[in-house]
Amino acid sequence: MKEELKILPKHIGFIIDGNGRWAKERGLPRSMGHDAGMKNLDVVIKECFYTYGIKTVSLYAFSTENWNRPKKEIDFLIKCFRKYLNKSFVERYPKVKLNIMGDYTVFPQDLVENAKRTIEETKNNTEFVLNLGINYSGQDEIVYAVNKIIKSGEKEVSRKTIEDNLYTACQEPLDFCIRTSGEQRISNFMLWQISYAELYFPKTYWPDFGKKDLFLALKEFEKRDRRFGAIKEEK
Repeated sequence: MKEELKILPKHIGFIIDGNGRWAKERGLPRSMGHDAGMKNLDVVIKECFYTYGIKTVSLYAFSTENWNRPKKEIDFLIKCFRKYLNKSFVERYPKVKLNIMGDYTVFPQDLVENAKRTIEETKNNTEFVLNLGINYSGQDEIVYAVNKIIKSGEKEVSRKTIEDNLYTACQEPLDFCIRTSGEQRISNFMLWQISYAELYFPKTYWPDFGKKDLFLALKEFEKRDRRFGAIKEEK
């Protein structure tokens, strides 16, 4: 299907929403929805990287506000992250550099060590980048960048100064952001990077958002008229 697409995003983001509702509609516990959602990550991410050649993929997996969920659900999500960031990551995602957005050091020590090991093992990969947002907030990221700038002694800042101190420093801006489940908001996701991104809100819950859904989303992106504030002259 790649040959049918003439224009692709360089950087695509996913707000992976609807796991709980997917499970509820099937009479299953919410944990089963999260489990199905985590399994679907591999499908969609690999399709982005290895079928379409999209350089950068960003995922909103766990926000700072998600700590307000029941402890049982949080514990299950942490278990999912342990499994996701285990030693098989490098084999599952060849040529991919892992970059974590958010303060992941607040998670249990074994998960922190897994994350650090994977970041170290993939740091020299240059073909693809996976930004994983865990304990992430777009507002907090901007605060994080400003504090880094203050500590560096800068007296004035520009857009580039801030961009160079975000979690996504040196990366392409976000071109296309998909939020599954039909909710039409960005919920504090990559607030700086999303400024000129195209937004897409399919009603499909994340566990059901498969290869065909991704293709249809990319077809929609191809149709968008991206002007970045300018206008096209009439012929």
